Amino acid sequence: MSSVEIRHIVFDIGKVLIHYDPDIPFSRIIPDEAERKWFFANVCTHDWNIEQDRGRDWREAEDQLIAEHPTHEESIRAFRKHWHEMVPHAYVECVSIMECLIAKGYDVTLLTNFASDTFKEAQKLYPFLTLPRGVTVSAEAGLIKPDVAIYQTHAEAFGLDPSATLFIDDNMVNVEGARAAGWHAVLFTDPQTLKADLLAYGVNV
Repeated sequence: MSSVEIRHIVFDIGKVLIHYDPDIPFSRIIPDEAERKWFFANVCTHDWNIEQDRGRDWREAEDQLIAEHPTHEESIRAFRKHWHEMVPHAYVECVSIMECLIAKGYDVTLLTNFASDTFKEAQKLYPFLTLPRGVTVSAEAGLIKPDVAIYQTHAEAFGLDPSATLFIDDNMVNVEGARAAGWHAVLFTDPQTLKADLLAYGVNV
């Protein structure tokens, strides 16, 4: 067991607390698998989507792509239109862990790469996202993980002691970003592993 005293626990959201998969609506919108893979690799790419997480307006993002790929306008606009289908369920065991930590008196906050409007939509779909003390949404901060600055911004906003902070994220580069900011961090893979990782830091749920 670690000798570190963890007082602050920071959760990522997508693929830690709620599921995210653009293929869910797009398997209907673009039924051909090869065509769908091409679309995500060349049109609505990860790099394109992450700019909305950085704060770019959806309409601007759509117009840019439509100018480049005019024959795909309907599919491009479908990305935002059907976003709610991409987040179909919560990870119930992980939400339970978060709620248990809050009940035990740990200081729990959220740090997420998320567009501002879709985050507000997610809070309506999943009210447990309002339970932690607060959240840093990348689009509102104008910064995205794994930029060290977003972890520093979050720590300053919520008065976190980095050496007493544990971050949970499903992406290793984001875990490494947190560590570069002086936080402790673990890679999320499944609820049982998360419980073991928390226990290794002296946090029992």
